[in-house]
Amino acid sequence: MLGTIRAMSTTGSETKIAGARVSGYEIVKRSIDLFVGILGMIALAPVAAVTAILIRRRLGSPVLFLQRRIGRHGREFHLVKFRTMTDERDISGELLPDENRLTSFGRTLRATSLDELPELWNVIKGDMSLVGPRPLPTKYLPRYTPTELRRHEVRPGITGWAQVNGRNQLGWDDRLASDVWYVDNRSLMTDLKVLARTVKVVLSRNGISSEGEATMGELPADRVVE
Repeated sequence: MLGTIRAMSTTGSETKIAGARVSGYEIVKRSIDLFVGILGMIALAPVAAVTAILIRRRLGSPVLFLQRRIGRHGREFHLVKFRTMTDERDISGELLPDENRLTSFGRTLRATSLDELPELWNVIKGDMSLVGPRPLPTKYLPRYTPTELRRHEVRPGITGWAQVNGRNQLGWDDRLASDVWYVDNRSLMTDLKVLARTVKVVLSRNGISSEGEATMGELPADRVVE
């Protein structure tokens, strides 16, 4: 892991946490996350309820998909999404590939990003932000280069710079480079730009899957580390 927060002290207008400073931008960003997260949970509750009912009828239980992901400073958390795939397995009990388990209904949920609605709970809890690098599975942690590990300096997001600049059509190198770019260039203006572009991306339904894949291909385990 990337380490844990061990100490806190206040210096001027910034709060220093184990070598990391909480700037005015981060305070405002967290306030916006909480406001939009709570408001979104309330306003979109009817949509979420209908989506849950449809998932229960078409895909069965469970309705929600939980998976351990890596968050800020390498801390693990459980990402919450609406389920989009079946649990079909082969004769040995292993899950079938994504393309065999992703139904047309599941594709629609992904294309409209309705499967992401429960992540607002992760935002409210502080596991995630509205904008930031997408949280990835814990098994990917050893596969990042030292530079790419910097993506964990910020909270992961529901949407991010990579998602509005190619989404899943980006190769892994470009996607992770985009995450690091965001870390180095984050600001309220950048966040607003990402949110505005996200609306366009969702409406256009572009970049839902990578070439030759039902979703996004797995980050190779044999990547060259810097």
